[in-house]
Amino acid sequence: MGSSRTLVSSAGSGKLFARLLKPLAGAALTLVASAVFAAGPTTMKIGTVVWIGYGPFYVAEALDLYKKYNLKVSLQVFSDPALIPSAMASGAIDGGMLTYDQVVGQVAAGQMQKVVMPIDYSNGGDAIVADKSITKLADFKGKKIGFNPLSPSDFLLSYALKTAGLSDKDITAVNMTPEAVPAAMASGQMPIGVTYEPSLSQILSQGGGKKFKVVFSSKDAPGLIADVLVFDDKVIKAKPAEIAGITKAYLDGMAYMKAKPDESAKIIGKFMGVTAKEVKEQLSGVYNIPLAEMPKAFVKSSATTSYYGSGEIIGQLLKAKGQIKTIPVTEATFDAQFVNALAKK
Repeated sequence: MGSSRTLVSSAGSGKLFARLLKPLAGAALTLVASAVFAAGPTTMKIGTVVWIGYGPFYVAEALDLYKKYNLKVSLQVFSDPALIPSAMASGAIDGGMLTYDQVVGQVAAGQMQKVVMPIDYSNGGDAIVADKSITKLADFKGKKIGFNPLSPSDFLLSYALKTAGLSDKDITAVNMTPEAVPAAMASGQMPIGVTYEPSLSQILSQGGGKKFKVVFSSKDAPGLIADVLVFDDKVIKAKPAEIAGITKAYLDGMAYMKAKPDESAKIIGKFMGVTAKEVKEQLSGVYNIPLAEMPKAFVKSSATTSYYGSGEIIGQLLKAKGQIKTIPVTEATFDAQFVNALAKK
């Protein structure tokens, strides 16, 4: 302690010491940064499903846009989005792309999984389709409906039924994955199905486009089906720089899509297993949120484009279905630090 006091007892000596120390500190920081990059990029695994709204992530992976942020991100594809939260909780993946209703359900169940970035709003890309004999939601009563439980399809159906004065008890639910719905409807065993792109287009194209039609879609409930990037709170605290890098690479991917739409459509089509033409058609069913609009999702508002507004509706629906016991406070479902930091730049 004595020698330390001696160093700062003289203003002149202190300044001289600081000037001598400054280049050494700079060199040390450079060595540390070099060592970090020399050690190689940090590997991160992100769970996803095949969904047109995640296009910027597919582009970022294909072009390795994570590299400049010293990251190596691999997308782990799940056929069932309901499996992603448990994979995150177990540590099998670092983060995931979910819908906001899934996050509300997970937080209500005690999981500390939080939205770090809004991705898109479904704008017709999720839909309830039916054969031509069914013209309105009221016709759903007593019918078999195929959909994936605990998924965006389940949530959209519940919301649609509520608007028509119906409930889950008024229909016969048939458990199936989104990818299985087209075949079930084509065979005639299922008059109504709930799914999302690209399965949605597969159904609507059957019979020359005259066999099935959309009865209700996410376009009828703007903002309610919101896709989000999610991490467990412990990962957020342990790897904030990596998460910041992932959000930046996503924005780079979105910028590339805008600058080179044809090339992007080919990349996304390859990932999704559809043509570039189909990618462009399906993109009309989603709205990828630009950075300037992202902070609005975290601002208290009754609008469904805010997590406060949509969260209230989602919570009430999930509680009524018995999927949650209590509606979590909205602030427990997100961490806005990454988006707010980027938006300020």
